[in-house]
Amino acid sequence: MAVNGRGKLSDLKAVIFDYGEVLCLPPTPEDIEGSAQILGIRSDLFWVLWHRHRDPYDRGDLSAETYWRRVAADASRSVDADQSRELTERDLVMWSRLNPGMLGWRESLSAAGMKTAVLSNMNVEMVQHARRNFSWLEQLNWATFSAEVRLIKPEPAIYEHCLRGLGVAPSETLFIDDREVNLAAARAMGIHGIQFKSVTQLRNDLEAASFPTLPPATTARNPPSI
Repeated sequence: MAVNGRGKLSDLKAVIFDYGEVLCLPPTPEDIEGSAQILGIRSDLFWVLWHRHRDPYDRGDLSAETYWRRVAADASRSVDADQSRELTERDLVMWSRLNPGMLGWRESLSAAGMKTAVLSNMNVEMVQHARRNFSWLEQLNWATFSAEVRLIKPEPAIYEHCLRGLGVAPSETLFIDDREVNLAAARAMGIHGIQFKSVTQLRNDLEAASFPTLPPATTARNPPSI
């Protein structure tokens, strides 16, 4: 665990959550394999190429069709419009399996008077899907999605956007993300940060830092990351 300036988190005002692999579960091997089959490539290669152009897609610089064309081209393949739509739909499904322990904890934080927000690198299609289908988004104090603001983690401006929306100072805020590069950028701005690996690990780190409202104790194992 790493936080800014002190080892205690007992007097914060807000918690900001990443979405992917924090509030939702990671894709399964079957998810990856099914999409890889559409392109006729191995799952491990698909996952490498999936990441390669993801930042401009999530920032809103690329349409879904252009993104999948680039993924396919990097594998010396091509996709038609129907395949692009299928890949996009599969992408939405594999990022829509919510993490009940984390969402339940978010509710507990709100009930305890803590402000909560989501700060996520998320493409236009996924943002639209989330806003249509995730009623819990309405319970947040704020949500910053990369495709809506045309910024992306770890750019400082996207953190500033979220802090302004919440109306809190960096030192009053805890950010939870699965990627260390995003946490390093947050900490450089004075935001406290904990890397998420599992609900159990997060609970232990928060308890050690005297955070007053803890995630649920669980013996269930989180699905492995791809």
